[in-house]
Amino acid sequence: MSVPARVSATVAAVDLLRRLADRNGSLMIHQSGGCCDGSSPMCFPEGEFLVGDRDVLLGVLDLRLDVGRTLPDPPSGAHSVPVWISGSQFEVWKHTCLVLDVVPGRGAGFSLETPEGVRFLARGRVFTEQENAALAKSAVVLGKEWESGVRPGASRVPLVVADAEAGCAVPQWPDRDDETGAGPDAVAGEVGPPASAW
Repeated sequence: MSVPARVSATVAAVDLLRRLADRNGSLMIHQSGGCCDGSSPMCFPEGEFLVGDRDVLLGVLDLRLDVGRTLPDPPSGAHSVPVWISGSQFEVWKHTCLVLDVVPGRGAGFSLETPEGVRFLARGRVFTEQENAALAKSAVVLGKEWESGVRPGASRVPLVVADAEAGCAVPQWPDRDDETGAGPDAVAGEVGPPASAW
């Protein structure tokens, strides 16, 4: 099994990032752990947000890509959008793929999309046991390593998904016929866990 991506983005998010990059040059995203805009992904011109030594690089979004595509070479310049999270927050969310999306409304922070009348939203998809096992064997890049020039290679898995539903599909749960004799709807109020949204 190939190592899954820790971050992906919807088509809407990639389109917005492209527009912002056209105006502002190279970008970066930091998944906020609180303060101004709650737990929102914040978009800045690259280097305008100081990445800490122990911040974790979730991945680098490639603005050259469309749904389902990969390229053999990593992105650079304005095509490259590194996505960061604090080390302590990463420990809580390392079992979850962050799916960057866009929704209507204005955030309260300093993120570049604020004047657009939309805001970035982080959705989450919980990794499977097999994905977690593969990720456990793969080292992350820390802020101090990035500062010294360490860069990840090109992603071998697609990073752009059509929409939030494609990126955060709710798992299908088996029928409960064997327990209740009445199918999956027999247990009142019981549903499978929804895709989380940060």
